[in-house]
Amino acid sequence: MAVSSVSEVKIIKINSLELTARANENDLLAVEEPLEIRLVYGLNEGRKTKSISITMRTPGNDFELAEGFLYTEGIIKNHTDILTISYFNSLLNPENIAIVELKEDVKLDLIKLERHFYTTSSCGVCGKASIDAVKTTGDSHKTISNESIKVSKELIYSLPDILRKNQNVFDSTGGLHASALFDTKGKLLITREDVGRHNALDKLIGVALTQNLLPLDKYILLLSGRASFELIQKAAMANIKVVAAVGAPSSLAVQMANEFGITLIGFLRDNRFNIYSGEERILI
Repeated sequence: MAVSSVSEVKIIKINSLELTARANENDLLAVEEPLEIRLVYGLNEGRKTKSISITMRTPGNDFELAEGFLYTEGIIKNHTDILTISYFNSLLNPENIAIVELKEDVKLDLIKLERHFYTTSSCGVCGKASIDAVKTTGDSHKTISNESIKVSKELIYSLPDILRKNQNVFDSTGGLHASALFDTKGKLLITREDVGRHNALDKLIGVALTQNLLPLDKYILLLSGRASFELIQKAAMANIKVVAAVGAPSSLAVQMANEFGITLIGFLRDNRFNIYSGEERILI
């Protein structure tokens, strides 16, 4: 289904540095629309349908977003748990409802299914029952720190420029977050954009699931903005061991990174960065 990630609007541009201070122009904006994720599960004789999330996202890669979300929330364990993903058959905004049908033998934690919440594009934690509930979700994926991956500081320096050159929608709008997956040679493997930083990462993890790349303990995750608690939680669910962010981490993100044995880098820009945890993986 064809969808657009950008929308054109008319604006009045004001600039005191030019002779013409007022100009009527067209501008491109990143699209922000709701996506409802509905889950179909249970035995064939008694299949149930439940709406489990509404997230504000940029249209595109919706099925990857749904799959990545289900994985990072601990609802599914791998790609093979899913039978089909499709859009709801409706004439009114059909692309804004994703139906995820699970295989009959997939066992679900029904308590997780009761956590029906509204997720804003700016903060995926907002609206959840509690931050402890999110943290508990990742406990089953908590692993002992794997120090086998080593990354040079020069390679880390190079990552933001590589990502920036591959942010297609950002070039048009300037209003999107991005998540990118690199190998230890600095090759960009996957990049996804969205108005919501947590959505961009769910999309990336979703496509990694479909490509059978998990666990992602041999790769580097780059975040175009700040590193929040939820992004580190999602990285931990995918067993990512090195996370670099262009912006700042939160205190809880650093705590989470330490608990899950993740190397966390912040303020990655202009050939400099700060290491907040897991410094043993960075070759200085």
